[in-house]
Amino acid sequence: MRTKPLPRSQPSPKSGRRPRGAAKPASHDPATPPALIDFMMKDWKPSSTQAPAPIEHAGAFAARRRALSKLYPAETLVVPTGHEKVRANDTTYRFRPGSDFYWLTGNVEPDCVLVMVPKAGGGHRDVLFVEPNPGRGDPTFFTDRSKGELWVGARLGVPQSRARYGVHECRGLPELAELLASLKKGRTTRPTRVLRALSEKVDAAVASSDRDKELATALSELRLRKDAVEVRELERAIASTKRGLEDVIRSLGPAGTAMSPGGARSEREVEGVFGLRARVEGADVGYGTIAAAGAHACVLHWTRNDGRLKKGDLLLLDAGVERETLYTADITRSIPIGGRFGKAQRQIYDLVLAAQRAALAAVKPGADFLDPHRAAMRVLTEGLCAIGILRGSVEDALAEDQQLHKRYTLHGTSHMLGLDVHDCAQARQEVYKLGKLAEGMVLTVEPGLYFQLDDLTVPAKYRGIGVRIEDDVLVTAKGSRNLSSAIPTGADEIEAWMASIWAR
Repeated sequence: MRTKPLPRSQPSPKSGRRPRGAAKPASHDPATPPALIDFMMKDWKPSSTQAPAPIEHAGAFAARRRALSKLYPAETLVVPTGHEKVRANDTTYRFRPGSDFYWLTGNVEPDCVLVMVPKAGGGHRDVLFVEPNPGRGDPTFFTDRSKGELWVGARLGVPQSRARYGVHECRGLPELAELLASLKKGRTTRPTRVLRALSEKVDAAVASSDRDKELATALSELRLRKDAVEVRELERAIASTKRGLEDVIRSLGPAGTAMSPGGARSEREVEGVFGLRARVEGADVGYGTIAAAGAHACVLHWTRNDGRLKKGDLLLLDAGVERETLYTADITRSIPIGGRFGKAQRQIYDLVLAAQRAALAAVKPGADFLDPHRAAMRVLTEGLCAIGILRGSVEDALAEDQQLHKRYTLHGTSHMLGLDVHDCAQARQEVYKLGKLAEGMVLTVEPGLYFQLDDLTVPAKYRGIGVRIEDDVLVTAKGSRNLSSAIPTGADEIEAWMASIWAR
């Protein structure tokens, strides 16, 4: 049974008043008598004064701050991480830091704000605002339901954060309001840019301008090319995701049976099995798991996951483990629930696989970002024409004013990947969607075909089949490297992979 929390703050036994800024007690909270406060404030072992170890790869985070600093000399930059979000009433979702803030600092605590203040001699002074930790010297450690360490765990505090994250200076969050007020009231002549839509308090404190959008765009574009640390974290996320996929296959039961007793029977169980691996080896899933069996695979973002598993159907599993460092994999495999593809299923699967291989071959530095998509769409359209689903010529179907193939494959073939599953979303089109691929970029390659159950343009044997195959690819100096190549893709390989897992 979950215990009922005490109020965030209680009146001081000396003043009889609630501390400034404290939340009102919830209706179900018991009172905290002064005697309890007195008792709780005594006889605690002194906290350690030893500085925490620097965060791993502190140099990489510092280098990213310096790269941002060079873009905006003599301007104040404000980057919040965001706050916990309410799920229902007074319960919140598990906090996930803002991607840009994390990329610059490595800090995963809620509420923090990075302010980069220009220095007279050039560059910026990095000031990180964090939640102070008063330890056992203030009753909030047990009365504050939102930040008290007996409720939510200890936070580093101000001097400890300075040592941990290697910034020039740390200050307590209560000091942030005064700095923001100085920016709003023009007590400084420096231009200010704020990363918006992460903190209502920060947004309200500083007037918005077109410069803010430019900051969001610049951060996305800086993140387009991954450094060695980021690539390594993505590889680790992909390795965990492969193990998660194998967990799901194991849960389906041995081939040739109606699935083993006690094996997975529903999409929700598939989601849960993969989610366990994500929590064991990472922070969470990187996005809502798509566990789409049968015709549900024809719904591109099927996350209800409330359907049943049937031996003759395919399971389209689109999932990724997000590591503690927040980098996420994004992998899709379409697997036969019973262990073997049917004839029509294999025919469509092989067509999608051919399209993916053509797209993978188009990933190289200097190529258009859209080249993999164009390659995949041509192969899919040729296949759709060959099996009689599309009538007329391939060129007519692909023409800009026609695009008839999209009836069966609505989505693009690629998107950037990194801290976000759809990474660098604020980048300008001319450097992303309409730009060129460059060494260090990581993108997905994920063509698919989806034949709706009620689509009369499709032969009956194909209706209800949905197939997507997705891998995560690094652009290298001379070509590309499929970071998820260890996860089987060919139909025969998929069947052998499943059989080997069931034989263990």
